[in-house]
Amino acid sequence: MEKRLTRYIWTHTRASQLWILLVVAVSMIPYFLSFDLPKQIVNGPIQGQGFEQPGATQTFMDISFSLPWLGEVALFSGFDLTRTQTLFALSMVFLMLVIINGLFKFYINTYKGRLGERLLRRIRFQLVDRILRFPPNQFKRMKGAEVSSMIKDEVEPLGGFTGDAFVQPALLGGQALTALIFILMQNLWLGLVAAVMVGIQAAVIPRMRRRLLVLGRERQITARELAGRVSEIVDGIGTIHAYDTSNYERADIASRLGRIFKIRYDLYQWKFLVKFLNNFLAQLTPFLFYCIGGYLALQGRLDIGQLIAVISAYKDLPGPLKELIDWDQARQDVQVKYTQVVEQFSAETTIDPAVQAIAIRDAGTLPVPLAAVNLSLADDSGAKLLERVSVQINPGETVAIVGGAAGGGDMLAEAFGRLTWPESGKVTAGGHDLLELPESVTGRGISYVSSDAYFFYGSLRDNLLYGLKHAPLKDAEYQGSSAAHRKWEIQEARLAGNPDYDVQADWIDYQAADATEARDLFTPVLSVLDTVQLSKDILDLALRSTISPDDHPGLAEGIVEMRHALRGELEEAGLSSLVVSFEPGAYNTEATVGENLLFGTAIGPALTGKAIGKNAYFRSVVGRSGLDRILFDMGYSIAENAVELFADLPPDHPFFQQLTFMSADDIPDYQLLLQRLKGRGFDAASEDDRSAIIQLSARYIEPRHRFGLLTEELMAKIVEVRGQFYDGMPPELRGAIERYDPEHFSASASLMDNILFGRISHKHTDGSKRIRSVVTSLLNTLGLIERVIDIGLDFNLGAGGRRLTAVQRQKLNLARALVRRSDYYIFNRPLPGLDHRLQDEIVRDVLKLVRRGDRDPAVIWVLSNTSLSHLFDRVLVFDKGFLAEDGTADALVNNNGIFKELVSS
Repeated sequence: MEKRLTRYIWTHTRASQLWILLVVAVSMIPYFLSFDLPKQIVNGPIQGQGFEQPGATQTFMDISFSLPWLGEVALFSGFDLTRTQTLFALSMVFLMLVIINGLFKFYINTYKGRLGERLLRRIRFQLVDRILRFPPNQFKRMKGAEVSSMIKDEVEPLGGFTGDAFVQPALLGGQALTALIFILMQNLWLGLVAAVMVGIQAAVIPRMRRRLLVLGRERQITARELAGRVSEIVDGIGTIHAYDTSNYERADIASRLGRIFKIRYDLYQWKFLVKFLNNFLAQLTPFLFYCIGGYLALQGRLDIGQLIAVISAYKDLPGPLKELIDWDQARQDVQVKYTQVVEQFSAETTIDPAVQAIAIRDAGTLPVPLAAVNLSLADDSGAKLLERVSVQINPGETVAIVGGAAGGGDMLAEAFGRLTWPESGKVTAGGHDLLELPESVTGRGISYVSSDAYFFYGSLRDNLLYGLKHAPLKDAEYQGSSAAHRKWEIQEARLAGNPDYDVQADWIDYQAADATEARDLFTPVLSVLDTVQLSKDILDLALRSTISPDDHPGLAEGIVEMRHALRGELEEAGLSSLVVSFEPGAYNTEATVGENLLFGTAIGPALTGKAIGKNAYFRSVVGRSGLDRILFDMGYSIAENAVELFADLPPDHPFFQQLTFMSADDIPDYQLLLQRLKGRGFDAASEDDRSAIIQLSARYIEPRHRFGLLTEELMAKIVEVRGQFYDGMPPELRGAIERYDPEHFSASASLMDNILFGRISHKHTDGSKRIRSVVTSLLNTLGLIERVIDIGLDFNLGAGGRRLTAVQRQKLNLARALVRRSDYYIFNRPLPGLDHRLQDEIVRDVLKLVRRGDRDPAVIWVLSNTSLSHLFDRVLVFDKGFLAEDGTADALVNNNGIFKELVSS
């Protein structure tokens, strides 16, 4: 990247800078005229100069000038005006000049802003582009938070300075020089005073501000380091909790914040000292004008109009001068920032842009075979990881790589996957250096998977299909204003040096996934998910999800139909008691008291959470029926029982897992509450105490907690109050709750809750497992399984895929590679979290899957379980960085070498 910012700006914005400089030069004409006009108004119509005789007139707008070879040239002879008419005419001209100058400023500032934002877009894109072209080892020395902070925040001032780089000194310098020349034309001595004061400001202030640059640089570096440290805390939060180092981290952050505070405080002190001095010098000049100019006026050597014009002109001098000094400081500041950014984003070698050139249609095929030629690899310290390895992998081969923890086989896989670059030797494809081939060829011909899986924030579907997004294959359709905006965006992208690819286009290479369009994609995807045994996990995610019926036409009706089919299925199997359904006129003993009372899902703020206890209508219904007192007494008994039974148990005791209404941390609070109430009853309790006690009743389930508090009379009372609650519900609350209805789908409930429309009985210890099996079978029977799994694919994985378990992430990472066609699949211990039985099943299924249809790719698998080697055509055995053995599994066992020892162990 260019080392100097001003040269970088000029290179990319030369034409725009020249145009705006021309506009600035033209704007100086009305700007200068606005200085002389106040003097003409004061000396002319106001003081009467030229209007000494009654009825005298003056010519207005006489536009004429003399040329040496043409003599007097008159463009417009003007017209005569009286004193009053001249006053109003000159005032209107002054107003017109104010408007013209304002319009010039508006255009210049708008143009500068657009120019700056365009260059900011260019430099941000170039920085991200450089990240995408860094060699793999560069990322071992970089902190993602620091780099993102630089791209987001630290280059921000560069865009603001772009529009000012050449325009601002020209504009402000021109304004200041115009004002100074005008003052000199009015009076030489006053002009010299102004020039001297300007010189002092221009010499002193920039020197004092150099300290501000140093402090600003320190503030920027410490803030960037803080961002990187916070990112480390977020990424390493598990380690921090595991080793009880949270207070050490607090101390470290406090120390860093203290250093930043000291820098910023020094910065503020020095900044306002400089500001004070600058303001003092700016105000000293008017003082001298009043003293010297006033004296000259008293002596008759300066007329009043000239003095007013000088003072008026000087009002426009400190502003541009101050901004010019600020511009110089900003120039030095952004140059420092730009230099730091360039240094941070510099690398000894980067990937050639041609290697990453986009290939929309014909990317070409990967040359074969894939080979390592005298390959040696080393880590950053120079330690050898692989030494002088030469091996060739032919198309269609299945190769197992085995060895000890430091054998080196995993490093060979990384080299084949281009994650590690050779120290010496090379990796070739068909005799061509793999690093010199286009990524459009290697990135599609080779699929690499390791246990170190990373997923982007987004849905499971987006991450699963990520390996198919090579190029925009089908343009998105835009209409009306959207089409106009897209056209404008293409133009701006090109002007900013960005590619004009549309991220909203269809980037998925369906052919690479054995499909022709989006509708055909689900079948191969489901096949892959079944192969890595992830389908059940995704089905579970879907069943726990909520959906909008409008987004999935027909599915809601299918779920309601399945709800009724489930009843028949359970009755046929003799399991009708497995699920207790919600019935409008009955109490559901497997649901909480609160669920039975509300008999629906609160979806509005008026009835959600604790708000329902404060809702006036709800309280009136419950209070009128006396149910609040009954629930208070019930909750009081629950609290007494819970405290008596569980107060002496440790917080991690398994009994607490059965308490849905109270946690171990709540026991001391309820002990104090019971001591405070001492059995005094509902009337003596405060609002907060009543709420805390009644909450226990609302969460109570008799078959689960078994305190014997729920009588038939109380259950009937709750059902009766429920009816009163709905019968008299005001219109404004009707949309705040979604009532349970056996014939309708509930958008606020999960798919599983909609299917069950009830609660699983606590009488069956394996009830959840049995009902899940029945539900899965019904989904298949009714043809809904694919639509439900499709909903599971929309599950958001969170940052880095952390909403999935480690095993699920490993399975999804493997599925992401298998969902696309490749010539070489490289699996570098992709499933270390699975036991040997599951690994055996998945390895066998994967080897079958990759050969589906007419496909015959090569498979290279670094095995965690050496016993699986017999599934492969060939085995490579690595020991201490060397290729020790190469052959079939049976042949290597007969050799009585390292491989036999590995299999035996």
